[in-house]
Amino acid sequence: MSLLKEFKEFAVKGNVIDMAVGVIIGAAFGKVVSSVVSDMIMPPIGLLIGGVDFSNLAITLKAAAAGSPAVIIAYGKFLQTTIDFTIIAFAIFMMIKAINSLKRKEAAAPPADPPPIQGRSIVDGNP
Repeated sequence: MSLLKEFKEFAVKGNVIDMAVGVIIGAAFGKVVSSVVSDMIMPPIGLLIGGVDFSNLAITLKAAAAGSPAVIIAYGKFLQTTIDFTIIAFAIFMMIKAINSLKRKEAAAPPADPPPIQGRSIVDGNP
């Protein structure tokens, strides 16, 4: 089997296509959630704690000298990223939980009864 033919079979499998769609949707969803976190949730949190912007929090280990930048530990950016991750993970958890509850409701619904058969029955010997 040629390499090109083998690659074609691999690329058009349903799982690969589904995974590609999932990655694209996931990236778009990630951008939406990141925007919600940074533009809608974090500003009120910053206001509640006195207008502190987490991303500017840092510890200076060595001040900037002539020609060399300052050496800092930017723990605020880490804190911001950790909060973003927690909110994103919670949003995804809630979405998965909602989807799973819908699946359970569908599985719990009993199948519809078949309609009654009209006419005579073959069982009594009268076709």
